[in-house]
Amino acid sequence: MASPMSAGSFLKALKAEGLTVVEVGDWRHHNRNHKGPWGPVNGVMIHHTVTKGSARTVDICRKGYEALPGPLCHGVITKDGRIHLVGYGRANHAGLGDDDVLRAVIAEKALPRDNEANTDGNRHFYGFECENLGDGEDPWPAAQLEAIEKAAAAVCRHHGWTERSVIGHLEWQPGKVDPRGFTMASMRARIRDRLK
Repeated sequence: MASPMSAGSFLKALKAEGLTVVEVGDWRHHNRNHKGPWGPVNGVMIHHTVTKGSARTVDICRKGYEALPGPLCHGVITKDGRIHLVGYGRANHAGLGDDDVLRAVIAEKALPRDNEANTDGNRHFYGFECENLGDGEDPWPAAQLEAIEKAAAAVCRHHGWTERSVIGHLEWQPGKVDPRGFTMASMRARIRDRLK
């Protein structure tokens, strides 16, 4: 368990990991903190957006929808490998998930199957939305996969976490399939190697 890093520390950590960062508007103060606490933080969650086009994707993740106000994550990782910071603090990305999964993330142990949605994930996870249609056919360019690896590693490095603190939305909430097109096991292996 950890307190969330400051927005400045988050930005510094991402840049130190070698990421190209785009700051979108007043991202440091754009959040859903009035809806509940953010923290303690326990991990990083990876998503796909089911959108096409980087500008549109970033705009949706910043503003959200009528039924789900933004920000929908902290950073949007576009196909070109850039990370666009759209919010900081509580964000509408994780939703309700499995408390057994959260306990496994905290303990950095193998994840159980997610079979219930009883725990507020928006409080406990940093969230990265990744531009992809999520149909299993839309490609994941090498630059984008490397940026996902770097972004997750940056957060883990700051908090002293291992790759086991990084999960996909599909491992948190029953019925979710994201990210689709690569496995979280392969991404965690990449993060593990980067953290060595």
